[in-house]
Amino acid sequence: QVQLVESGGGQVQAGGSLRLSCTASGSIFSINAMGWYRQTPGKQRELVAAITSGDSANYADSVKGRFTISRDNANNTVYLQMNSLKPEDTAVYYCKLDYYRRAGYFTSVWGQGTQVTVSS
Repeated sequence: QVQLVESGGGQVQAGGSLRLSCTASGSIFSINAMGWYRQTPGKQRELVAAITSGDSANYADSVKGRFTISRDNANNTVYLQMNSLKPEDTAVYYCKLDYYRRAGYFTSVWGQGTQVTVSS
């Protein structure tokens, strides 16, 4: 059983910064990618940023230049540094892990979510 533990959410004023972290533990053969998604009430969950095992990163247009995703491969941890936060960044942020449970067995797991609230 693979679990994701997220931390770093909270409340901040517009223009401020937060850093989210997500650590994966359990039976992981290899990691393909880790990423952050966010969701607000009544809307679909959307990709914020993702990073592959080869450190290739992609971002939603709305966060480019403000957010940075990074990984600590040794500790199966992904970070999301969020700067210049805006009220529209307010959401529940979810970590996602795409991994191989064993060779040829690809699957995904989600974290429990962490609330980020940006006040104007």
